[in-house]
Amino acid sequence: MNIDITTVLDRFQEAGRVARFWLRDDDAIEPTPALDRLLELTEAHDVPLTLAVIPEPTGEALAERLARARHVSVTVHGWRHANYAAETSKKRELGADRPADVVLRELSAGFLKLADLYGDRFQPVLVPPWNRIDSGLLPRLPGLGFRAFSVYGPEKPAALPMINTHVDVMDWHGTRGCRDSDALRREIVARLTVCLEGGGSIGLLTHHLVHDEAVWPFLGDLFEATAAHPACRWVGLVELVEETAADQNL
Repeated sequence: MNIDITTVLDRFQEAGRVARFWLRDDDAIEPTPALDRLLELTEAHDVPLTLAVIPEPTGEALAERLARARHVSVTVHGWRHANYAAETSKKRELGADRPADVVLRELSAGFLKLADLYGDRFQPVLVPPWNRIDSGLLPRLPGLGFRAFSVYGPEKPAALPMINTHVDVMDWHGTRGCRDSDALRREIVARLTVCLEGGGSIGLLTHHLVHDEAVWPFLGDLFEATAAHPACRWVGLVELVEETAADQNL
């Protein structure tokens, strides 16, 4: 793993600070060999994992598999991850393309279904498909039970606490495999620098169903390098939800 990550973690240590990483993986529906591989890798390195589960098509099979993976928490990934945007627009399920009441009914159904399946490991956090949601929906999410939402990119002021991911391992617009490892390390260093100067965490985004072989060793190397550093800690989403709510007096 690039020495620059260790260098910036050394700066955290010198400042008496701890860098906090968290991991979100999107699009889980059912048990698969790729999911098993992710579960085994994260468990081996003691990395808490947040799975954004698509509620409509999922069921007992995934819940039974995750019952043996106590380091996993579950969030709501839309309803069926369906695109309702016009052909000329970016894909979105939670946009203004349908009546808000219809969208909210689906989100409520997804919330209740996953809460029932996962109990205390369910986190009341919405992960919008394609990381897009109409801002007009946000003030109505607490009424459904949501305490936060998570998209991709720097956090911004919003009507609901935002706990984002900041580094995506996938090259969606090119190879559709793992991005260049040096570019990923530069992004991690850049986000860590932001955290050192202004606080916050660094969220890593993965999609186990579409990982190519290059993703897995990158993740393994990152987990190993960070876990070995005294100024770094991988945290679960529950900690970030509680912290964000406290900061905003919710």
